[in-house]
Amino acid sequence: MKGVAFFSGGKDGLYATYLAEKRGVDVPYLLTLKTTIGLSPHWENFGALETLAEAMGRELLTFDMAKGSEALAEFIGSLGIDYIIAGDVYLEDHMRWVESLAEKAGVKPLEPLWGKNTRELAEEMLNADFRWAIIAVNKKKLGEEWLGYTFRSVEDLEKFLEANPGVDPIGEAGEFHTVVLECPLCEERFDIEINSVDESERYWWLRFRLVRE
Repeated sequence: MKGVAFFSGGKDGLYATYLAEKRGVDVPYLLTLKTTIGLSPHWENFGALETLAEAMGRELLTFDMAKGSEALAEFIGSLGIDYIIAGDVYLEDHMRWVESLAEKAGVKPLEPLWGKNTRELAEEMLNADFRWAIIAVNKKKLGEEWLGYTFRSVEDLEKFLEANPGVDPIGEAGEFHTVVLECPLCEERFDIEINSVDESERYWWLRFRLVRE
């Protein structure tokens, strides 16, 4: 069985990929979408995505959503895979979109994180040797000072949640976005090197690169 995984460089999508492979699904393709609904801190740091994909030995694919979901389904259907893998947890509208996309592409949706408790999920990821850093914060939910904050242990998670009790532990409601620095899918470990802090209508966000430890 083969799959393509949605890929932003963030922890949720990569952990979903990791769990899919533990279930026996080979994931040779990582798919990054160029959004049409505002600035994406992930797309703006595309070089970091290339670095991660290369370190994992995966082929990085891109698709411009200006072409529409029908064209995306056709593209996915051309890959000769069995599954679309996504890292949704409780955003039902997005999961329904993935399910519709899969049906049109003639493949199956795989959402390994769906329905999990997000605090438990964050700890589960850390205990599976995933490490990540915050690269963008929603200006209405978090302060700029949290940019670059790195989760390397459950203690780091607890410190973050104690300071921000109203924020979802994995940022599932869009409070923050992340980049993975270390995980079992990758033979190398990285640190984040910040080039600048930028502001958009919604986010404080980083321009950065990943440097090998």
